[in-house]
Amino acid sequence: MITVIGTGTGTPLSADSLRAVAEATLVVGGRRHLQEAASEAGLPERVSRVVLGPLAPALDVIARHRADGSAGRVVVLASGDPGLFGIVRALAGRFGPRALDVRPAATSVAVAFARVGLPWDDAVVVSAHGRDLRTAVNVCRAHPKVAVLTGPGAGPAELGAALADTGLPRTLVVASALGDPDSERVEHVSPADAAGRDWPEPLSVVLCLDDVRARAHAPVPRTLAGRSPGPARWALGEEEFAHRDSMITKFEVRALALARLGPRTGDLVWDVGAGSGSVAVECARFGAAAIAVEKSADGVGRVRANALAHGVDVQTVHGSAPAALSQLPDPDAVFVGGGGRELPAVVTACARRATRTVVVSVAALDRVPAVREALSEAGFATGGVLLHSSRLAPLPGDVTRLAGTNPVFLLWGDRPAHPLRGATQ
Repeated sequence: MITVIGTGTGTPLSADSLRAVAEATLVVGGRRHLQEAASEAGLPERVSRVVLGPLAPALDVIARHRADGSAGRVVVLASGDPGLFGIVRALAGRFGPRALDVRPAATSVAVAFARVGLPWDDAVVVSAHGRDLRTAVNVCRAHPKVAVLTGPGAGPAELGAALADTGLPRTLVVASALGDPDSERVEHVSPADAAGRDWPEPLSVVLCLDDVRARAHAPVPRTLAGRSPGPARWALGEEEFAHRDSMITKFEVRALALARLGPRTGDLVWDVGAGSGSVAVECARFGAAAIAVEKSADGVGRVRANALAHGVDVQTVHGSAPAALSQLPDPDAVFVGGGGRELPAVVTACARRATRTVVVSVAALDRVPAVREALSEAGFATGGVLLHSSRLAPLPGDVTRLAGTNPVFLLWGDRPAHPLRGATQ
């Protein structure tokens, strides 16, 4: 049996856990955890110790120890709840869940939210420890209450730098050494302030909060933990957005565009030539981070008003593409609306940056070949349809006619998947 004991967030070890440590013949853990175990449980010098660094060598040591029939108990010490982005996943994968006796402490996420007096059943928890910070940044852009588990090169300074220029109302709560009566610190800082400071290691967790929405608690108990369920409806009617002179992506076109874009939590979507921002808003409703690029000042105002009306965050950029795209973070998916002479250059710029998909709405037949060529030259597999719908419309006398909408080409390009992308790690 491998006993996995959570520690380090202020929860004292139980008598059984102290006994397990004292009776172990192999103890695995971080340097700080091993030192604490030695002082609390009187860890004998004869006990073999492995200081956790790279995980694979530690697992190999455990495997060899267990293969020795005369070997005794293995104890693994971990921070907080080792089942939350912790070592339990690796241990269960290598030795099977029945080989584990897991004894969790309070997770650092729970302790951090407790320190600021907020519930966290509606928080999104994302790990940046040993992972690309980009996903955590996109989650923080899109959601009002996020806990980020930090790591080297992915701490509050890097997170703050990525969020500082978005214009989104965010406060970072940097919680370090949680549970240590001498070293614990919980600091509220702006993203810009976080970016300009040197932060000590190790850090436990950073909370990213929209101070208004994060504290707006529902009057009824929640049923699901984490982010709220996806939208009950999408491809909303044009009447549900503020727009000018019907200059809005029609709901039939938007439905297919959303299907091709595939917005999801952790993604970043650009809505270029946003107009009303209806596509950006709908992507945000699915949990993706969204940036709307719009050249007119009144259009930017409409995008912001629509985002507010639908309760989502959309970063707005006032400028013309492709020039306005140069300083933006790389997107997973891009929607390009409108047309004009610059359309091929805009599509080319988007295709060079998008990691997954570019979707383009085109009204003019003459623009179609250039758009397809731009997508193909960027290495995308292309496709498209002509959408021409007829809507039911009332006539006098309680009868119904079909009212045709203007035909629109919806073109798309999908970047071929890397052969290893999505493989089990």
